[in-house]
Amino acid sequence: MSIKKQFLKSKPVCKVTFSLTKEEAFNAAKVQLLGDFNDWNVEEAIDLKKFKNGSHKATLDLETSKSYQFKYLIDETKWENDQAADSYVNNGIDAEDNFVVSL
Repeated sequence: MSIKKQFLKSKPVCKVTFSLTKEEAFNAAKVQLLGDFNDWNVEEAIDLKKFKNGSHKATLDLETSKSYQFKYLIDETKWENDQAADSYVNNGIDAEDNFVVSL
């Protein structure tokens, strides 16, 4: 799992790339990203692009000076966390942690 941040000098935006290897995605057919940036709405989930090597990746433009909670939804059934997150917070529902990217 990997989170790459590219801060833009021209505006208060950071290009954040979320990626999972084939193994980290459990060889999934579909990986989606949900979090504060899409109000945890499954209908607005961000599909990570699947590559030939089985890895998955998506890049978002996120406003800087904020923190965003997020998780991956794998094959529409399994929630997965990201070990590369900046921090972790209890989600208040099932004692599972949400991962946080801070910009």
